[in-house]
Amino acid sequence: MPQEKPGRLNPARLEAFSDGVVAVIITIMVLELHVPGKEIDNFDALRQALPILLVYLLSFIQTGIYWVNHHYLVDDLDQVTHGILWSNLALLFSLSLIPAATNWVAVRGISSFSIALYGAVCAFPGVPWMVLSALIQRRSNMPPASGFVKQAASFCLYLGSIPMAFVSPWIAIGMIVIVAVIWLLPPRKIVLMSSAKAVAGRT
Repeated sequence: MPQEKPGRLNPARLEAFSDGVVAVIITIMVLELHVPGKEIDNFDALRQALPILLVYLLSFIQTGIYWVNHHYLVDDLDQVTHGILWSNLALLFSLSLIPAATNWVAVRGISSFSIALYGAVCAFPGVPWMVLSALIQRRSNMPPASGFVKQAASFCLYLGSIPMAFVSPWIAIGMIVIVAVIWLLPPRKIVLMSSAKAVAGRT
């Protein structure tokens, strides 16, 4: 096993630990899904559970988006700092609340308060994410794959979903879905890098 150079904090451990935590978060969300009792017809049970399954799917996508973009972010890093380590831990802590918010919706149903709480939990990781992005950009001297405008717009949509939930929970969910759609599109930087590698591979 290669030894790290003295005074150099390799980002490999940060990335491995983050991957493990995200895997646990996704596993917890799956374990919170419960099969309805036998007293309910299968199709009726599926119809009743469909909104909760959609919220679970949204939570899975939200977590996955952070995992994918965390990979893009850390890929620019050759050495971590104290601030990067702690901001990364803050991000993981905020992501660990997503299963609890998802379970709250599962137990309490889709209501104004439950979706407002869900929107707040979705917004929470945005703060440490922006801090982590800024610290890594300062360290690597490279802009993040996803620009700060995209991050700020997503955070505003999350925040807007909180009061909107008291007007219409479904519109609030729609706002969170919009954020997911925005982030599902690959960053332009990654597309250009993939194209350049493909061209280099053919030459």
